[in-house]
Order: sequence, then C-alpha cells, then structure tokens
Amino acid sequence: LILTTGLWALRFLLFTLAVTPVRQLTGWTELARLRRMLGLLAFSYAALHFTCYLWLVNDFSLAAVTKDVVKHPFVLAGMTALTLMLPLAATSTNAMAKRLGAARWKGLHKLVYVVAVVAVFHFWWFKLAKNDTAEPKLYAFLFALLLGYRVVKAWQLRRRRAAAAPSTRAG
Repeated sequence: LILTTGLWALRFLLFTLAVTPVRQLTGWTELARLRRMLGLLAFSYAALHFTCYLWLVNDFSLAAVTKDVVKHPFVLAGMTALTLMLPLAATSTNAMAKRLGAARWKGLHKLVYVVAVVAVFHFWWFKLAKNDTAEPKLYAFLFALLLGYRVVKAWQLRRRRAAAAPSTRAG
C-alpha cells in the first residue's frame, strides 16, 4: 500500500508535468484543463502515501518517525517533497491564483520542479537500499525528458525574442 500510493503520487506528478509538452506537441489544448486535477491527485496520493507510512510503519508515533528518519534519511526526502506540495495544493484554486497575482502564482508553482527532483530522489534512495534502481532511473529519465523539453523551448523562445528585438547598437 505504501509503495503503490507513492508510485501513483510520482506518476501523477509526472503526468502533471507532461501536460504542457503533450499539449504543445499535439495541439490538444483541452489537455490543459487536466493539469490542476492531476496535480491535486499527485498531492492526494502523496498525502495518502505519508499517512499509510505513518500508520502502518510507525503506528502514528512521531518518536518512531524521528527514529526512522535517522535510520532511513530517504524518509526525510519524502516528507520534504510532501511539505513542498502543500503550498501548491493550497493555491490551486482560481481564487488563490487571483489573490496572489499571475506572476507570483506562476513563480510559486515552479516549485513543482523542485518537488519532482526531491520525489524522484526519495524513490531512488529508497530503492538504492534494496540495490534496485532500475525503476527510479526510468522516472528520473522521464523527468529529465520533461524538464529538457522545457529548457529547449525556453532557449528557442529567448533566441526568437533576441532576433526580433531592435538593435540598440549605434551603426
């Protein structure tokens, strides 16, 4: 149960990050409507993952969690990812986006990239203890692919803007 909820949290996180590239590559604009729901599913599964861990492994004992964090530091990475998801989930409504303003809301929601790095690291570190990193490598590759797509797109946009900008040099 703990592993399955964690995997689905990570999958929904990657699905969320895949919305923009898939939308841009296919022209399927309706896909953008799913992004918020997918992000909230990622958060919900991460919260369920943590709840199952807290209940099934530690019997809701914070002292046991503290001992476990010392013994298995990847647990702290998972808790960090979940904690970083809290403001994203809390500000996922239209009203919160409006209250924050578009620029601040977008800036805050770039935190999803940090969450993805920490979540993949959490999974990798967990599987490293079992000497089985094939699956985490796949998730890391998919995340790198999604991030790489965005980097290339940003670089292309910057080049187009620079080429379109009037020259400020005196001739």
